[in-house]
Amino acid sequence: MKTIIHKLDDGSEALILPRELLDSLNLQVGDQLQIIETDDGVILGPVLDNFERQMSAARDVMDKYSVGLQKLAK
Repeated sequence: MKTIIHKLDDGSEALILPRELLDSLNLQVGDQLQIIETDDGVILGPVLDNFERQMSAARDVMDKYSVGLQKLAK
């Protein structure tokens, strides 16, 4: 997967990540991305302490499968 570093109007640069990469990392606008430098290059990954987003995802699953979860709880 390749991308290009773009020059912004304010003189800074920005790395635009492909949508399929963001989707595979489950990243959305506003999420934090950690960058780890290694001897071989860099490692990109989501910051894993996004508690509110995790709780929202858990609520979505619980809402979707509420009937099944209630039956399992008995």
